Amino acid sequence: MRARRRVTGYEESVESGRETQEEEEKKKGRKGRKEKKRERKVVVLGSIVDRSRVTDNLTPEGYYHEFRIFYEHANSSNKKGISNDEKQTRAKMTTIVADLVHGYRDLMDNKSDPRVNNWLMMSSPFPTVAICLSYAYFSKVLGPRIMENKKPFSLREILIGYNLIQTIFSTWIFYEYLMSGWAKGYSFRCQPVDYSNNPMALRMANTCWWYYISKFTEFFDTLFFILRKKNQHVSTLHVIHHGIMPFSVWMGLKFAPGGHSTFFALLNTFVHIIMYFYYMVAAMGPEYQKYIWWKKYLTTLQMVQFVLIMSHQFQLLFTECNYPRGFMIWIGLHGVLFLGLFSDFYKAKYVEKTRKQPTKKHSQQNGSNGGLCMPVLEDSMPRQNGVSSYATIYNKEYNSCYSNGTNNGYVANNNTEKKLA
Repeated sequence: MRARRRVTGYEESVESGRETQEEEEKKKGRKGRKEKKRERKVVVLGSIVDRSRVTDNLTPEGYYHEFRIFYEHANSSNKKGISNDEKQTRAKMTTIVADLVHGYRDLMDNKSDPRVNNWLMMSSPFPTVAICLSYAYFSKVLGPRIMENKKPFSLREILIGYNLIQTIFSTWIFYEYLMSGWAKGYSFRCQPVDYSNNPMALRMANTCWWYYISKFTEFFDTLFFILRKKNQHVSTLHVIHHGIMPFSVWMGLKFAPGGHSTFFALLNTFVHIIMYFYYMVAAMGPEYQKYIWWKKYLTTLQMVQFVLIMSHQFQLLFTECNYPRGFMIWIGLHGVLFLGLFSDFYKAKYVEKTRKQPTKKHSQQNGSNGGLCMPVLEDSMPRQNGVSSYATIYNKEYNSCYSNGTNNGYVANNNTEKKLA
């Protein structure tokens, strides 16, 4: 009996061993069929696009992403019921997507300045674009909706401090642009970008980054408009002017941090020194207005700035210069756009006013100050019983632009003046 049991046990173990071996062979067979199927799909991929081109200059993650696109296409192409025309259309679309992905990665990784790639917000344009779009949405939709049923804030002290900080910040950036190139041998005719690790070149690139950050700090100009319920000044032109600048400066910093087009930033920071100083004095109250009699010339200075920018940029159309031509045109067109906007503003507020005094309603319909943040004072100062109405004019005009404060406790809100307790 014991021997019989041993034989039986041996036969059972042999039988189980055979079953295990058969299962392993089946698994190997299934695995082999999967490998052959995958090879067939790789062949399909090879017929769609040259994979050697796709893998050039790509990280492993980027290659995996593009390979997955092709793999999914091959999967969908092998399904039953798909016509040949549809397969060809999908193949073309896949090729287009792959080209776009490859072109974007090549632009970001191989054609940009590697010195700035690891700097804050410089690895990708999407954070900058997201912030600009959020700014536009907040300025035109969310901000006014939040303040709709709230009283306007009195921000006189905050605005004085803010404008002082902006004046100092702009002064420092202007000084850095001079010391990193424009006062140290930069040519006004043609100035290529120095992409080396020379201390002067790195200082210029660092200055460009701070100028890029300053474009975000200027968003507070719009915020103060909204908090004080001066929504009539947050026009579409105002939002475009502020919203487009961070992305434009990001492009310059990413691909050409220095060289010819930094003349634009040099002039812009100089004008901002004067502009924010003006707003700071205007925010202090009417007793300081006698010190900013030159208000009208600030608009002229803005327009001269844009003419100089256009002339400086477009001169490269007629000379040979080792500077990115596309970016030169991009900055020059900025000068054309802003010159047109400020010219319209100047005509509406200074030229036409001398011909015909606009009514209050007409001024509101035109967006009051055109949304370009230039306060307007009447040239004449009417008097009532020998008392100047300067304070009234101050409330109507200065209190409603950019970063100006309140006047002796008064806050102008949508053409109404209210004495604060």
